[in-house]
Amino acid sequence: MSEGTRDAASAQHRRLLDTIGMRIVEGELAPGARLLTADVAAELGASRSAMREVVRVLETMGMVEVRRRAGVEVLPADRWSAYAPEVLHWRLDGSGRLRALHELSQLRSAIEPLAARLAAAQADPPQRAALVKAVLGMVEHGDRADEPEYLQHDVDFHAAVLRGSGNPYLAGLADVVAALLHGRTAHALMPKRADETALRLHQEVASAITARDPEAAAAAMAAIVAEADDAVEAMASSASSDH
Repeated sequence: MSEGTRDAASAQHRRLLDTIGMRIVEGELAPGARLLTADVAAELGASRSAMREVVRVLETMGMVEVRRRAGVEVLPADRWSAYAPEVLHWRLDGSGRLRALHELSQLRSAIEPLAARLAAAQADPPQRAALVKAVLGMVEHGDRADEPEYLQHDVDFHAAVLRGSGNPYLAGLADVVAALLHGRTAHALMPKRADETALRLHQEVASAITARDPEAAAAAMAAIVAEADDAVEAMASSASSDH
């Protein structure tokens, strides 16, 4: 198979996976529904082998189950692998993205203050340096908070805190927090100019971790998560009132 053919096959796989995944997330394919792979393949111009591969991927995410002599059944949301990157992407791209963002903020409120507290005791010099570098980048690009450069520094900041905790299970959630931050930017839920309070709180977290002050680090991080959730809700309410 040539490189061009492999790329085309990969693109088709991604298109199929995204299409069916979004239909499940949006409820077009409701829990308990039978996924008629032959019909979907014909509708989307895909081969049956490509559909079988997509079904296997969806099955690993807990979104469908292949039942002998009963076909492919769509499973309810509580069976899904909530942290799978694709599931996060589909939920943040779907019509229920605000609910997903709020639920992720609830998760953040539980894990990030704890991570900050631990990082104040556990973070090594390179991790503390990465944290400071990320904050400086956020400040530098603060007048363009809805653009990729600011987003990357924000992602780096939160990843540095989670990894600096020294707890591999907290560090493993860095991609989840990154998905939330990417989702806010992708759907215009970030202000053009960064909120001054938010920037100050990020600086306070970095300072507290550098100074090895666990309580101050945890308090500032808790305030960051609460402020971010409030800001998303405010921007969403403003957007809906404009329509």
